[in-house]
Amino acid sequence: QLQLVESGGGLVQPGGSLRLSCATSGSTLEDYATGWFRQAPGKEREAVACISSSGRSTNYADSVKGRFTISRDNAKNTVYLQMNSLKPEDTAVYYCYADRTTIRLWGQGTQVTVSS
Repeated sequence: QLQLVESGGGLVQPGGSLRLSCATSGSTLEDYATGWFRQAPGKEREAVACISSSGRSTNYADSVKGRFTISRDNAKNTVYLQMNSLKPEDTAVYYCYADRTTIRLWGQGTQVTVSS
């Protein structure tokens, strides 16, 4: 079964950038569609971005369009989320997931804090 481990979170000032990585192991990443959710304190988990198994199709939440870019390198078994022009409202725990048929697998999350 695929395992997912996120990294790259941290503290960044408004307007700054971060790149999150989701390293996978245990199975073939190219068999899975993947994406990112986030959850801010006191709020429900929300979808941020997703990418097809081939990487040819992507989709974004309106709140991050034009600022975030999702990508994947199946040869490196890794999914990325490039986050630019970060805002305080982007502060959340970011979770990577992977879908195969009806199964969704999750990583443990990485904290992103946007604050001056």
